[in-house]
Amino acid sequence: MAYNYPPEKLSVYLSDDAGSVLTFYSLWEASHFAKHWIPFCKKYNVEPRSPAAYFSKLCDPHDACSPTEWSSMKNLYEEMANRIDSVVMLGKIPEELGANKGFSEWSSGMTSRNHPPIVQILIDGRDQGLIDRDGNALPTLVYVAREKRPQHHHNFKAGAMNALIRASSEISNSPIILNVDCDMYSNNSESIRHALCFFLDEENGHDIGFVQYPQLFHNITKNDLYDNSLNVITQVDHPGLDSWGGTLYIGTGCFHRRETLSGRKYGKDYKEDWKRGVERKTTSSACMLEERAKSLVTCTYEHNTQWGQEIGLKYDCAVEDVITGLLIQCRGWKSVFINLQRKAFLGVAPTTLAESLVQYKRWSEGNFQIVLSKYCPFILGRGKIKLGLQMGYCIYGLWAPNSLPTLYYLVIPSLCLLKGISLFPKITSPWFVPFAYVTIGKHVYGLVESLQCGNTLAGWWNSQRMWIFRRTTSFLYGIIATILKLLGISKMGFIITAKVSDGDASKRYEQEVMEFGSSSSMFVIIAAIAMLNLFCLVGGLRKLVVDGRIMGLEPLFIQILLCGLVVAIHLPVYEALFIRKDKGSLPLSVTFLSLGFAMLASLLTIV
Repeated sequence: MAYNYPPEKLSVYLSDDAGSVLTFYSLWEASHFAKHWIPFCKKYNVEPRSPAAYFSKLCDPHDACSPTEWSSMKNLYEEMANRIDSVVMLGKIPEELGANKGFSEWSSGMTSRNHPPIVQILIDGRDQGLIDRDGNALPTLVYVAREKRPQHHHNFKAGAMNALIRASSEISNSPIILNVDCDMYSNNSESIRHALCFFLDEENGHDIGFVQYPQLFHNITKNDLYDNSLNVITQVDHPGLDSWGGTLYIGTGCFHRRETLSGRKYGKDYKEDWKRGVERKTTSSACMLEERAKSLVTCTYEHNTQWGQEIGLKYDCAVEDVITGLLIQCRGWKSVFINLQRKAFLGVAPTTLAESLVQYKRWSEGNFQIVLSKYCPFILGRGKIKLGLQMGYCIYGLWAPNSLPTLYYLVIPSLCLLKGISLFPKITSPWFVPFAYVTIGKHVYGLVESLQCGNTLAGWWNSQRMWIFRRTTSFLYGIIATILKLLGISKMGFIITAKVSDGDASKRYEQEVMEFGSSSSMFVIIAAIAMLNLFCLVGGLRKLVVDGRIMGLEPLFIQILLCGLVVAIHLPVYEALFIRKDKGSLPLSVTFLSLGFAMLASLLTIV
C-alpha cells in the first residue's frame, strides 16, 4: 500500500484461502495502521516499506526523521503487532468487534476447508472520507476468501489466483496485476514504476505480456548453505532467456497484463485500455461490489468454463506458474526479466534441508510433467516461440530425469572400484584428455560463473553438494511421482514449503550447520550413498595395498578421484550420522538403514 504510486490507481487484494477471521482481523488492524505508516514512508522516503523489515534492520532513527517521530511510529507498529499476536494466541477476536462490518461474515462451524465466499472492502479508495493522517487518499484494500467445500476441488494456488483475478475485475479492473507470495515483502517502492516502463514503451511495449522480477531471499547465510540464493539462475539464466523472447513466469514478483491472464492472444492491432483502471464504478456502493465479487469466487462458478484451461492460471500442474507463462508466450506475448540494484522483493528461504528438498521435488515434478504432456515446449511452442526459449524451458523440465545418470555415477563407479574393475580411460591414454577437458572445463566454468554472480568459494562447494542431494532425492521422487500420475496410480498434490523452524534449528542455520533431524526416506538415500562411497573408497584402496597393486592405480585413478570427491562432499552427512548429538543430527534409524543398504551393496559386489 505504501508504493510510490498514485493511491487512486492502486488496489491491494489479500487472498486468504483458509478464510480465517484471525487473518481478517490482522488485515483490519493493518488498514488502520496504514493511515499513519503510508504518509510516514512518503515523507521520509523510507526503504523498505514493510514495517517489519524496516524496524528490524534499523536500530537508529532514519536520518531525515526526528528520533521522537521514529520512536512514535515504531511504538504504533509494535502495539499493532502485539494486539494481533494476542488475538492469535487466544484464537478468537475481541467480542466487541463481532458486530462490526466484515466480522459478522464468520459463524461457528466454518473451517479452512469448508466456508462460504467472503469479500470485504476494508478501504474503498473512492471514498473521500477515508484518508490518511495527512489528508491524502488511500489505496483500495480488499480481503478475499474464495468459497471452499470438501466436495469441490479448489485447485490450490492457481485456483486462488483465478478467484482474485475475477474479484479484482469487478472491484477495480486495473489493466496490470502484480502477484506476490505471502512470505515475501516489497523491498523497493519504485518497482511498480520500473515495471510499467516496459508496458508503456510506445515502440516495443505493445507485446509485453508480463514483467518478472527475481525471487530473492533476505535470510541467505554467508556461504548459502542450501544453495537457495539462485544467483546464477537469476543473473545468467533468466537474463539470457530475454534474448529469446522472454523469461519464465516464476509465480511471484510478476506484473501481468490482465488481458494475458484472460486468455487473449496478441495481435498487431492490440491496444491497451489504460483508462479502465481509473474509471472505477462510481455508481456502485462498496456493498454492491462485494456481493458481485462474492458470486465470482464460489466453488461452482468455474464449472463448464475455460477457467484453469484457456483463461487464468493453468490447473492440473504442480508448477502452475511456469506452464501459465509458457501458454502466454505461445499466444504471441513476450516477457521481460528485470533485476534492479535495489531488489524489488525479498522472501524467506527454506532453513532446513528437508524444506529445501521438498520444494525442489515439487518444482522438478511439475516441470517434468510439462515435458511429458502436450504442453511440452518443443510441441506447443513449435513455430510460436524461438528454439532457444524452448530449450531454456527444457533445462528445468529435464531436472527430474537427471536423477538417473547422477545415481549411476554415484554408485556404479564406486562399486567397480571395490571390485577392481576400471570404467574410465587410463591417465596415459589419449582418451583421457577429452574426458579430463570436459570435466575440468565444466567445473572451472561453473566456479568462475558462481564467483562472478556473488557466491563465495564455500558457497559454490555447498551448491555442488545440494545439486547432488537434489538429484538423488528431490528429482528422483519427482520422476517417480510424475510416472505414477501418468499411469493413473496417484493424483497430483501441492505441498506447501514450510518456512518456519524452531529456535535451535534457526541458530544452526545461521551457523551454517546442516539440519537433518528426521527419518525422512530422502535422508536414508543420502546417507546410504555417503556410506557406500566411504566403504568403496576404503575397501578399494585397502585391496590395492594388501594385494601389492599400489603401483597399479593408474587404471582406477579416475574412480578413486570420483569416489574421494563424493566422500568429501558428504562430510556433513558423516558428521550428522556419527559425531553430532543435537536435534539436527540424523536419527539412529537412518544410521542403521544407510549402513545396512551400503553394506549389502558392498557384499553383493565382492561376492
